[in-house]
Amino acid sequence: MAGRGEARRGRTILPNVSGLELEDVEKPATSATLFGNEAPLELEIGSGKGTFLVSESKLRPGVNFLGVEYTRLYWRFAEARRRRNVCENVRVVLAHAVTFIRDYLEDESLHAAHVYFPDPWPKTRHRKRRFVQPDRIELLARKLKPGARLQIVTDHAVYFDQIQKVVTDSSLTVVDFDMPASALEREIVGSNFERKYRREGRRLHAIAARRV
Repeated sequence: MAGRGEARRGRTILPNVSGLELEDVEKPATSATLFGNEAPLELEIGSGKGTFLVSESKLRPGVNFLGVEYTRLYWRFAEARRRRNVCENVRVVLAHAVTFIRDYLEDESLHAAHVYFPDPWPKTRHRKRRFVQPDRIELLARKLKPGARLQIVTDHAVYFDQIQKVVTDSSLTVVDFDMPASALEREIVGSNFERKYRREGRRLHAIAARRV
């Protein structure tokens, strides 16, 4: 959103909009409570500036897309993108993913979960902050409907080693990665992060698993 209503921080233009905060979300968070319908619900953990959510929602209007983002700056950008593109089947919540998944989502409520380019926390002392940990993946697995998929992509090779082990050792069954409808030719996901990392020549790693 350009022009009136913008704030500036250095050279960054901040849209003067905000999405849902945690206290705005009714428990449980379902398609009915968030969107007023019963369409399938997919979750993106770490939605960034909302590129995937908006692009995918336009191509799949019969699906509801819920993004969870803990960085206020990205959350505001994602909400601005949602409004600019008039995506009525997208919601973006400002929250820590584990808190939201644990306290707001019902078991067997998600038709898919997407984790694209999660923070790798590369320093050894920070690795416990990584989203992909055994207990967190099992928590997320419980929220998936039988047959629903979890898809993860990262550019960080060391983190991917951990992701592979955690997912392979979990209650989920590893399956072939299914490229989202919004991914362009030679893309895996089609997010801002992917396009940035491809320009930088980084290798990308993907894994998918399904709840049986």
